[in-house]
Amino acid sequence: MKNFRSLFGTILIISALFLGCNSNDAGNSGGNGNEFSSTQNVGDSANDFLSNSTYSSLIIEVDYVDGFQPTQGALNNLRSFLQSRLNKTSVSISLDDEIPSPGNSPYSAQEAFDIEKEFRDTYTEGNTIAAYFLILDGQFEQENVLGFAYFNTSMALLGGTIANNSGGFGQPSRETVETTVLQHEFGHILGLVGNGTPTVQDHQDEANGAHCDVDSCLMYFAVRTSDFTSNLMGGNVPELDAQCIQDLQANGGK
Repeated sequence: MKNFRSLFGTILIISALFLGCNSNDAGNSGGNGNEFSSTQNVGDSANDFLSNSTYSSLIIEVDYVDGFQPTQGALNNLRSFLQSRLNKTSVSISLDDEIPSPGNSPYSAQEAFDIEKEFRDTYTEGNTIAAYFLILDGQFEQENVLGFAYFNTSMALLGGTIANNSGGFGQPSRETVETTVLQHEFGHILGLVGNGTPTVQDHQDEANGAHCDVDSCLMYFAVRTSDFTSNLMGGNVPELDAQCIQDLQANGGK
């Protein structure tokens, strides 16, 4: 069994700046006259996701490498999580393309974006804001990473790493791990912590970037204790703490 202390300690948020892809910016004005770019920094569109002032609906496209289709339970849990926090009339998830293995493991954020450009079909249009998940088959270039957010609407999960650390004897279920990572990464898209959604009270873990300093929170930078591993083993996904919820509510969420 892999060490969950290091495993959960490396769920990442990646700045879009180093990708240098303005020339490939996916943007459109939609039916509401608002120009929307899908290659902004993580957290830049937090209010658009949280509030209903510009976009009343959310659609999430999920593409996955052959053999790494996410569990339906994890997708259902993500939808329920977002319905509880976003002021949207509808939240839908589209399990879209099954893609052949790129064979590039370990992957970089740039490689994830290159795959997204080839296979992503759904972008923000009209009154519907769109997000994107890519489920890869291998590992990230930094060892033991489970997932990362790399643009304002884009996230990736490392399906190979998740598979190696779930579902076996003494390990949590794959659904539980997928649920945790899907929700954590979307938390970064929503601007947590202090990265697009301002903090109402000071609870940002300054030493670890856009994460919460409450060790039981979904947005804590690392899940290091045996107590938490036991909770994960029981299928209990960590929840947002009260301060993170307060931040979302102050930025248009619920």
